[in-house]
Amino acid sequence: MARQRRGRPVDGILILDKPVGLSSNRALQNVKHLYAAAKAGHTGSLDPLATGVLPLCFGEATKFSQYLLDADKAYESTFVLGTITDSGDAEGKVLEERDTSGITQVDVLAALKAFEGEIQQVPSMFSAIKQNGQPLYKLARQGLEVERKSRSVVIKTLQMRAFRPGVTPEVDIFLECTKGTYVRSLAEDLGNSLGCGAFVSALRRTRAGSFEIGDSITLSALESLKTNGEIEQMDEFLLPADAALDGLPLVRLSESGGFYMRQGQPVMVPNAPCDGIVRVALETGEFLGVAEILDDGRVAPRRLIVTGR
Repeated sequence: MARQRRGRPVDGILILDKPVGLSSNRALQNVKHLYAAAKAGHTGSLDPLATGVLPLCFGEATKFSQYLLDADKAYESTFVLGTITDSGDAEGKVLEERDTSGITQVDVLAALKAFEGEIQQVPSMFSAIKQNGQPLYKLARQGLEVERKSRSVVIKTLQMRAFRPGVTPEVDIFLECTKGTYVRSLAEDLGNSLGCGAFVSALRRTRAGSFEIGDSITLSALESLKTNGEIEQMDEFLLPADAALDGLPLVRLSESGGFYMRQGQPVMVPNAPCDGIVRVALETGEFLGVAEILDDGRVAPRRLIVTGR
């Protein structure tokens, strides 16, 4: 017999504005506790140093978290020039300090152009990527370093928003990028190209997929609602499970088509896309889940939500 989950069956997606100082998992556990939710998961880690958009999936919405993991992201960040840390951010140990007196705003702008478009990045040793089942950051904290393969990412937008000269110049940047992009690696690579080193002192995710920072709620606001017993108001911040799938074509099914799909059977749907992954819903608007277009044109269930729990 399967073990019954403790907590209430909360379904939906919450866009949390993660506070500084908390890991993504700790933020998730705090929010899960506030909602007394039986099941929850986050959609990609933000470092404790980072703040901003962290979509949290509850209940049936966790089935579609991968689509948020794969989505493009946008960040605002501050790079400090002239200092190299072992972690590439402000929480790391300072390894070296270099002279930056000759570096100008023009130099930084020119160097940034080399990082636009498709680039190769070597993940930081302080990333959550696993090597033989062990996160790299755990190995780094043990003083170990292992070889990492470079990976291709795309920097779609890279802008310098401000340049503050001084003994340790600071650069404010904005970037839009594909999944798997490491902002700390970008800072380190920029510092290397300028010959002075650099690290991330501040990082804020402003968008994940279609979710903007304006869609988010802070942890402190949720805690205040919970303290005041305003559970219904908390639930109003939950978006429907299919909110993560806005980028997928929508296929609507008749009641009979929906019945057979819920039995795990592919169905024919007039005017459906020719291939790819689609989201499926009944003609009434009820969301069913995600399906795949087969070679023969039928729509086959891939990941469906469970209703009536």
